[in-house]
Amino acid sequence: MRRALPLLLPVALIACSPATPPADSAATPAAAPADLPDAATADHAATLGAYHWRLVDARDGAGAPIDGLLAEGGAPLQLDFRDGGVSVSNACNRINASVTLDDDRLEIGPAVSTQMACLDERLAGLEREIGARLPGTHRLAITAGDTPRLSLQTDGGDMLQFEGAPTPATRYGSTGEQVFLEIAPERVACNHPLIPDHRCLQVRPVQYDDAGVRRPGDAEWTPLYQEIEGFEHEDGMRNVLRVQRFDVADPPADAPSQAYVLDMVIESENARP
Repeated sequence: MRRALPLLLPVALIACSPATPPADSAATPAAAPADLPDAATADHAATLGAYHWRLVDARDGAGAPIDGLLAEGGAPLQLDFRDGGVSVSNACNRINASVTLDDDRLEIGPAVSTQMACLDERLAGLEREIGARLPGTHRLAITAGDTPRLSLQTDGGDMLQFEGAPTPATRYGSTGEQVFLEIAPERVACNHPLIPDHRCLQVRPVQYDDAGVRRPGDAEWTPLYQEIEGFEHEDGMRNVLRVQRFDVADPPADAPSQAYVLDMVIESENARP
């Protein structure tokens, strides 16, 4: 049955735990890729949307490593499926494409990306390979397990192998709530029940109207006793973040009952004198 992927789960941008890096392609002899197992006709959409898919191996039709996709020195290429499309992370630009799932066939439309200049030749090469190899029709297979595996094989014989890491929505068991938070340039001393001499982020909610214009008026700063997953605070930098807020089921004693996961940096300003 042919259908577009539904909106399943929100994607937390760059809120990723370290992934296993690709094996050293220079030490791996080229071999013809194995045939994919017969793909189940069951609906793969929920599984695709429940994980961040991180590239662990890529080989062309002759079995040779696709070095441009496996370039070392950075985070691996990552796919996230939602809202009838796929987004690609860990290149210079944010790349998106439409997706249609037809049983064991995954059709990825032409890639559309932001237009940031890419001065890193490794990342520029990665983007060229993405544009050349990702769009098109792929045979899809998903292997279940503690670390699920996604295999995509193009009609030209390229074989791309990904490992899945649960999205925050999968880990917390809900879609979460989208909120906007302004982060003060400096941390503040706070009384953390578990960490002596802790310094908390200072945050306040931000609201936007339907046109995307920030509503006037600023709330009071309040300390946030936990970190925001995927966000690294730099002293002197003021930021406005779009985050997903999740309820934590049965948190340990003195642990927060909510978790915050970075979705997007909306504003960033150097507030140093």
